[in-house]
Amino acid sequence: MGTEPRARTPRRRIRLAAVLLMIQGVLMEGGVFLALPVLLILGIDQADAAERFAFVVPYLNEYLYLMMVMAGVFGALRVVAAIGLLRDRLWGFALAVIMCTVTLVLMILLLPAGIADGLLSGGALVLLLTAWYGAAPISPPEPGSR
Repeated sequence: MGTEPRARTPRRRIRLAAVLLMIQGVLMEGGVFLALPVLLILGIDQADAAERFAFVVPYLNEYLYLMMVMAGVFGALRVVAAIGLLRDRLWGFALAVIMCTVTLVLMILLLPAGIADGLLSGGALVLLLTAWYGAAPISPPEPGSR
């Protein structure tokens, strides 16, 4: 009886990571992607849209609409990874780790929105890795020790 909560802890961490990925994929990335058709229908020029929201790297502002399409791709991949995690699939775990890692690498370029991306992806990555590795030590036990 005493080991039941520990046995469920990795599963809870993986589910929480899936929720974080789902939030990030649907609300953050999906919302940006869904704003693109609205901007296009309203006839808002890319340069006008970039005036109201700016990235740290000016190059990204010049291609804001392409960045919005890219957000849709990232969002879809996050949702697929979250579904894989919720279905207890190893491919979902691998895709989630890749997506979190890529996001952490790119977040500095996507400031200010990168801060929220970093918090959600960083949190999900920590949950995934602690669920996978648990309390396993880094170094092997020394000979003669228990």
